[in-house]
Amino acid sequence: MYYIGYDIGSSSVKAALVEAETGKKIIVLNEPQNEMEILSIHPDWAEQDPEIWWQHICTATKRAIKEANIDASKIQGIGISYQMHGLVIVDKDGNALRNSIIWCDSRAVEIGNKAFAEIGEEKCMLHLLNSPGNFTASKLKWVKENEPQLYSKIDKYMLPGDYIALKLTGEVTTTKNGLSEGMLWDYKENKVADWLLEYYGIDTALTPKIVENFTNQGVVTEKASQESGLPAGIPIVYRAGDQPNNALSLNVLRPGEVAATGGTSGVFYAVTETNSGKSTRVNNFVHVNYAESNPRVGKLLNINGAGIQYRWMRNNIGNESYEEMNEKASQINVGSQGLVVIPFGNGAERMFNNKNIGSHILNLNFNIHTNAHLFRASLEAIAFSFVYGMECLKDDNATINVIRAGNDNLFRSEIFSNTVATLIGHEIEIYNTTGAVGAARAVGLTDGDFEKFGSGITTNDHVMTFLPLKNKEEYETAYKKWKQELELILTTK
Repeated sequence: MYYIGYDIGSSSVKAALVEAETGKKIIVLNEPQNEMEILSIHPDWAEQDPEIWWQHICTATKRAIKEANIDASKIQGIGISYQMHGLVIVDKDGNALRNSIIWCDSRAVEIGNKAFAEIGEEKCMLHLLNSPGNFTASKLKWVKENEPQLYSKIDKYMLPGDYIALKLTGEVTTTKNGLSEGMLWDYKENKVADWLLEYYGIDTALTPKIVENFTNQGVVTEKASQESGLPAGIPIVYRAGDQPNNALSLNVLRPGEVAATGGTSGVFYAVTETNSGKSTRVNNFVHVNYAESNPRVGKLLNINGAGIQYRWMRNNIGNESYEEMNEKASQINVGSQGLVVIPFGNGAERMFNNKNIGSHILNLNFNIHTNAHLFRASLEAIAFSFVYGMECLKDDNATINVIRAGNDNLFRSEIFSNTVATLIGHEIEIYNTTGAVGAARAVGLTDGDFEKFGSGITTNDHVMTFLPLKNKEEYETAYKKWKQELELILTTK
């Protein structure tokens, strides 16, 4: 018997099959083979057609079944992970009314800032643990203000993973996690923050029914079965945003444990046991094992401009593979001979209070610097942004005991991982797992045995550990220089 997991990202949709009994990976693949397009018809906008996600889900599912050479009827359950903070709106027939306004879209920043000022910092921080910010609720308010004819047709709003669940089951549901991603969960009252919707003039009836993370959330319809190749009648039993799910995949479930991600954006996700927040630079979300009697809240520090900086370098300077870029960068000394890159060219940055400071290349010397220096400086810049983010997390009272990351993207680079580990002074454990595998394995967590689940990950998936380097002075010097350049830019924005 098998479980299937999906991870709906903004770059691709990943699908994974695992053995139900052991959690062993059978196959992991992604669709499309290249990267999905992000539509940006205005500066700082970012949209995707949610129907495209569904098409890739169907293609990936059929490929996984065929390439793994399994009997599809033996798939017993579905887990879903998805890109956080996005907005999908549907009509009464469940049809998407417009493109999804996805996580890296910055159009609602001022709406959230105004709400924070008018509602008041005390109420927002006490009840939402955050500012309404540029999250799903504020994006829905933007639709109400700017597309009133579309808004009038809305039956329900939802997160990207909720939309895929709708396509699979025909049922419109969401989770506490999802609502907390949209700044729509009231931690103090333990219910939907209807007062924020009412402040925005949004009908509270647009909120979907809430289902728990680990429960039967609806079953695959005949129509969805025909389109996807999944057996009709099997349940979705797990759903979470990509960062809480990534933490689960890495056995980050207890206070003091931190999950790190180095993809298009960079993330630290630190688990805490307090329903409190004091910094608007750090986001707080309901974790997958949250309970009112035993709160587990993920403090998330997001860096929009992370791996996308390195991808831009690959696409525009030499068109080399990441492996070739990493090899060239390794020939350059720490500090890149004074070359400094500021990597924040992917829209507003939460840790700078939603300022959009852009990407910068500083101190470029045509006589000594090569593309290898640019590659090294970019990797260092992204690593330095992680270190800066860790400082923000600690300022928000997050305890850091251990950091775990997947064996993909930026963490494959020794330059990146060594720089982060050395400057933050903590080991970074690397695990060979993915969000889709984690989502598939989570299907078996209806028994609530998180200890057993975690021990299986530690036993089966641990690859290596990056230790802080003893000779850290040159790293500290380079970071200090980078931080000085960053703070000069911040004073002008």
